[in-house]
Amino acid sequence: MRIEVDWTRCDGHGLCARLLPEKVGLDEWGFPVIDTPEIGDDLVPHARRAVGACPALALRLVPG
Repeated sequence: MRIEVDWTRCDGHGLCARLLPEKVGLDEWGFPVIDTPEIGDDLVPHARRAVGACPALALRLVPG
């Protein structure tokens, strides 16, 4: 799976970085930075939680 950000929706709340710090960091303005979007099987539950908690509905998990 891969995690992606819909930049038209993202407001820079930073919740994704708190829920999935293994994959998501924040830039100086609080917007997510994802170096490697591939999510290993061990992190899928945490990634799903981050996607579900995003207040702007800006995160999504896609196959591949």
